[in-house]
Amino acid sequence: MRSLTVALVLAAAPLAAPSPAQAHDHGPRVGLSIRLGFDAFPELVQVPGYPVYYAPRVAANYFFHDGLFWLFSDDRWYSSAWYDGPWDDVDPAYVPAFVLRVPVAYYRSPPRYFHGWRRDVAPRWGDHWGREWEHRRAGWDRWDRRGDFRPGPLPAYQRQYAGERYPREVERQRALRAEHGRGEWRGDDGRGRGRDDGARGQGREGGREDRGERGGGHGRGRDRGDDRGDHRR
Repeated sequence: MRSLTVALVLAAAPLAAPSPAQAHDHGPRVGLSIRLGFDAFPELVQVPGYPVYYAPRVAANYFFHDGLFWLFSDDRWYSSAWYDGPWDDVDPAYVPAFVLRVPVAYYRSPPRYFHGWRRDVAPRWGDHWGREWEHRRAGWDRWDRRGDFRPGPLPAYQRQYAGERYPREVERQRALRAEHGRGEWRGDDGRGRGRDDGARGQGREGGREDRGERGGGHGRGRDRGDDRGDHRR
């Protein structure tokens, strides 16, 4: 896996984030061709006690939850329906609570400001993003740990699409998803397990339900409909 690690480090340059003012002026960034250097579907392991997967052998902050892949780099969150993009820039106000709750220890390329933070708990996002964000996402770091929060199934069919076979065009990705069926994508596994706690306990956040890939594909991201204009930077 050494070559993969090197490729990921070299791919970090395209992820450089503009200043907050620039991000606001230029609007959300959609369909970014961020190449992580994957030559195959990455190994994903469940974060113990969380309905989220991480990639222990990938030198990036890379997760999978509820039908979407998530990438955190240069203080920005990105989501994709496919394991190597294209990626959408997602405002931190709309990142699923369980993704935010992943402990510091599972960030394979943590930012400098993580230094000194406890590794067994979530990053201190409220300290970092400020009072407005913390007020909007009140309760993001609290949930009933007695619940059955097993993760939903991985999109295993994507394993057969690697290298030159990987579909870079969004329309092709949608067609393949339809061909292989939606059932495999439902993070609640059809029985309510692994769903983001925010969708049940906290209700709606910012006037929109934090539902990811649930509800028949009406979530936030490239392959999940067109309701994307109000949640990215």
